Amino acid sequence: MAAYEYDLGILGGGAAGLTAAAGAAQFGAKTILVEKAKKLGGDCLHFGCVPSKTLIRSAGVWSLARRAKQFGLPEVALPPVDLAAVMARVRSVIDTIQEHDSPERFCKLGAAVRFGVPRFTDDHTVSVDGDRFTARAWIVATGSSPSLPPVEGLSDVPYWTNETVFSQRELPGHLVILGGGPIGVEMAQAFRRLGSMVTVVEYGEQLLGPEDPDIAAILRNRLEAEGVTVLTGTKAMKAASVGSSILLRVGPSKGEGEPRTIEGNVLLVAAGRKPNVEGLELPAAGVEFSPRGVPADSRMRTSVSHIYACGDVNGVFPFTHVAGYEAGIALSNAVLRLPRKADYAKVPWCTYTDPEVASIGLNEKRANAAGVEYRVLTSHFREVDRALAEGEAEGKIKVLVSPSGALLGCQIVGHHAGELIHEWIAAVNGGVKLSTLAGAVHAYPTLAEISKKAAGSYYSEKLFSDRTKKILRFLFDLKGRACTPEGEAG
Repeated sequence: MAAYEYDLGILGGGAAGLTAAAGAAQFGAKTILVEKAKKLGGDCLHFGCVPSKTLIRSAGVWSLARRAKQFGLPEVALPPVDLAAVMARVRSVIDTIQEHDSPERFCKLGAAVRFGVPRFTDDHTVSVDGDRFTARAWIVATGSSPSLPPVEGLSDVPYWTNETVFSQRELPGHLVILGGGPIGVEMAQAFRRLGSMVTVVEYGEQLLGPEDPDIAAILRNRLEAEGVTVLTGTKAMKAASVGSSILLRVGPSKGEGEPRTIEGNVLLVAAGRKPNVEGLELPAAGVEFSPRGVPADSRMRTSVSHIYACGDVNGVFPFTHVAGYEAGIALSNAVLRLPRKADYAKVPWCTYTDPEVASIGLNEKRANAAGVEYRVLTSHFREVDRALAEGEAEGKIKVLVSPSGALLGCQIVGHHAGELIHEWIAAVNGGVKLSTLAGAVHAYPTLAEISKKAAGSYYSEKLFSDRTKKILRFLFDLKGRACTPEGEAG
């Protein structure tokens, strides 16, 4: 057997890489983690989840202050926002979390950290700025970066991406956002609440394309009510910079219609991601890849069985929690030699707008595409007392069940949907029956009662049906109705 310097080598110090490194080292595997940036944490910590949710929180507080009168409080006159101060708070949160993702912490766990640019020289060897490291197995977890859509002139105009937006210090007068996915809609609402005019340009027919149209429509209505201009079914054709303005020529993505020009101060490109494979020299290791990423099987193995691909780089789900999940799968296979496989049917996701949009399992789009029969159980936040008390009555829950009542999936659009979805995540992962959820005692008053209402609606039709009433009258000599509304038949 060949002698290698390390049991496991990891390329990329983001969510997947850090998870794998910490786990492998604690299992006793000699591990090296290579990160090309100057700090660990990856896209999530520096340009994604952490800064975006911090910014969204600041914007949410400002929005809530504007709503003071709705809560019986004096109306508040708010001064203009100092974006530099907001972004300073964003940076402070990143710096606090950065302490947890430090080379010193990983060294204490037993994993070596090396900063530099890695490239494969063969399937067991990686060169980092001239130094060579060998490992029995490697995990590629290099993440992804913003990609530019094919828009004429776009590469020649100044633009923001998620990698630059959180370093800005001046609030744009008019922010034009190219892309109506999670990043686009989250930033649209945040900047609108902070005081910018915002226009979102989305090629598809709805925001958040993978979601059901009725779910996306609730979010769109909220964004438009707050003053965001939303253009769906719209193709960006040409971009140009004139003085301090950005001109974006747009037209209908399908069908007929006249093109028009949108003028803004800043353009934010949030229209897609590309895998970070450039410079890795994957062919030298025999690893296959494409513009969509490094394909991996359910055990996270690439075309070379001892090289694994986790996180955004494999092109499956661009979520931090998925990256961590996949890293655990790869770790089980690479270090523990356990043939563990990923099950993406049990993976949730959430868009952190207001209202939030959260999902697990099948929605109507995916069920129809798969030819799965289903029934939809629906309950609205306006029917939940806590939502009314908090002034957050917008939104609903949709639960998909099979004809036999088996749970297929759940979607929630509403206040704290990202927290509420976890009851359904546990149900999907644990095979919990709908009857268990319907019968569980939920604390009152809580938003979580919406889940009990949705689950209970499946049984209420049968439980309180005319047939049931007739049977109970016969068995227990029940007398029936004590009151009938005026105008209804007795």
